[in-house]
Amino acid sequence: MALSKAELVEHIYKMVEAASGKRQLKASDLWKAVLKEHSELDKKDVQTAIKELIDGGRCVYTYFGGSYVELPRVEAAAKKG
Repeated sequence: MALSKAELVEHIYKMVEAASGKRQLKASDLWKAVLKEHSELDKKDVQTAIKELIDGGRCVYTYFGGSYVELPRVEAAAKKG
């Protein structure tokens, strides 16, 4: 069953969310995992979905010896308590 664009974006977001605090995911990790599950998609579809997450502020790129897709960090001072 083919994923819609919105479903693909949500699927990738959930992958990043599940990995948060456990491991860092490169964009290539994401598209390899998605293409393994959904062979009807292509790399460009996944890259477009990742770009949408980044542009929308739901995910960010971090750079520590490589480029990783992660959830934006919430600063301690900004947390409501």
